[in-house]
Amino acid sequence: MSTAAELRVAMVDGLTETGVFTGPGWSEAAGAVPRELFTGSYFRPVPGTAPTRFRPVRQGEPGWLERVYTDETLITQLDGRIRPDDVSGETVQGSPSSSSTLPSLVLRMWQRLGVETGHRVLEVGTGTGYSTALGAHRLGDADVTSIEYDPGVGGSAAQALKAAGYAPRLLIGDGLRGDPDGGPYDRLIATCSVRYIPLPWLHQVKPGGRTLVTLSGWSYANALALLEVTGPGEAAGRFLPGGTSFMIARPHDRPPRPMLTLLPGDERASRIDPAKLDDWTGGWIAQLAAPSAERLGAGPDQILWDVATGSQARTTRDYRGGWTVVQRGPVRLWDRVEEAVRKWQTLGEPGQEAFRLTVSAARQRVWLGADASLGWELPV
Repeated sequence: MSTAAELRVAMVDGLTETGVFTGPGWSEAAGAVPRELFTGSYFRPVPGTAPTRFRPVRQGEPGWLERVYTDETLITQLDGRIRPDDVSGETVQGSPSSSSTLPSLVLRMWQRLGVETGHRVLEVGTGTGYSTALGAHRLGDADVTSIEYDPGVGGSAAQALKAAGYAPRLLIGDGLRGDPDGGPYDRLIATCSVRYIPLPWLHQVKPGGRTLVTLSGWSYANALALLEVTGPGEAAGRFLPGGTSFMIARPHDRPPRPMLTLLPGDERASRIDPAKLDDWTGGWIAQLAAPSAERLGAGPDQILWDVATGSQARTTRDYRGGWTVVQRGPVRLWDRVEEAVRKWQTLGEPGQEAFRLTVSAARQRVWLGADASLGWELPV
């Protein structure tokens, strides 16, 4: 069997070959941080189960260490409370609530943030602490502060960081409030997603500083935004290419709702192919257009369910080869999505890197194209 050190070298070699390392010091950090201390036991999804079930992979069992050093996300908690060692049976059902993100994504994000020696960085979402350790190795303990919402997760991360020989400043609390007592920071990186940019972050990062955060929503579409702080509570920036997704910050997650019951409504022909919502950018545009809706289904059979009003929209293929949509409720969800997707199509279906974002105390706006009026307000 390979040792952890050998597997770590092999992982770094693989990340190097795929061009992950673009800034100085990050390959050394990846080669030094023992990921196994941060993941411990973890869950693996069981293929073909719906709803998805998970099998615990316990520390020390065959294959456990080898998978720690693959470039994949390892789920470490379900439903905000269930850890792998809590499971007595072979599998368990639940929703992932904490994880160790795939190393290549974590490393790319740190580098996209443009951190340099001497920068003070606030990380929102300590999670397992692996990302925190990478930042502490590269920048030094004194310049890294990390905040975690879940006390149990944060406590485990603190133990792992200590065992790995790192001592950054660690906080337990609502990361959306940032760190009012620790600023100003040069950089802020979020390893959770949010529905909108929390304004406290933009008061705690220096003007000219940067924040890197994933925007998401209740339809679980994601977009990675790099912002420059232009003044207290204000920022402007762009979205970066590539698919990046994180678990949504718990205060921004959708509220509990009853089981979905599909009800009759007004029927018409759809003017777009519903499968466009399965496209990474197409699904994100649909979320911008209907920000309080949850999206279910796939392909021609899409379902939108508005959490705020109970409005529904569902599509299906019709006998002529087109698509039919049925809408019900005070918000015509498909009308909004359809209009947004058609505007995007007239511009050639550009990727997320063509979009811009401006943030102020008055509003947060995502926009596309030379005409800034083509845009959507975030649900602040």
